[in-house]
Amino acid sequence: MWRFLNIFAVLGLVASAVYAYTVKYETILFAEQILKVKHQIVAEQDAIDRLRAEWALLTRPERLQVLAEKNLGLKQLSLDQIVQVADLPERPPKVDSIGRKLDDLGLGEPTNTPRDRHAAGSAATPSSGH
Repeated sequence: MWRFLNIFAVLGLVASAVYAYTVKYETILFAEQILKVKHQIVAEQDAIDRLRAEWALLTRPERLQVLAEKNLGLKQLSLDQIVQVADLPERPPKVDSIGRKLDDLGLGEPTNTPRDRHAAGSAATPSSGH
C-alpha cells in the first residue's frame, strides 16, 4: 500500500514539474512576442517621425512659393492686393432666371388648378335652375 502511494506521489511530482516547465516556456515565448511587438511599435513610430519630417520639409513656405511661381504662374501676395470691405463693389441683385424665362414664354401667370375649376363649376350648377 505504501509503495503504491509512493509511486503515485512520484508520478504527481513529475507531472507537476512537467506542467511548471511548460508554463515557464510559454511565459518566455509570450515575453519574446511582447518584446517583438514593442520593437515593431518603436520602428513604426520612427517611420511616422521620418514621414512628419519629410512632410515638414516638403511644405516649407519658401519651397511652395518657388513651385507656385514656376508651375502655376502665381506671384507673392503684395500689399496693394489687399482691400477693405468698403472697397468691394455692391453685390448685383438676385435674378430669378427661370421665372424670367417663364414670363417670356407667357407661362408665368397663375393658373386654375382642377380643384379650383371644380369649385367654380359646382357653384354655377345650383344657380342654373335645373
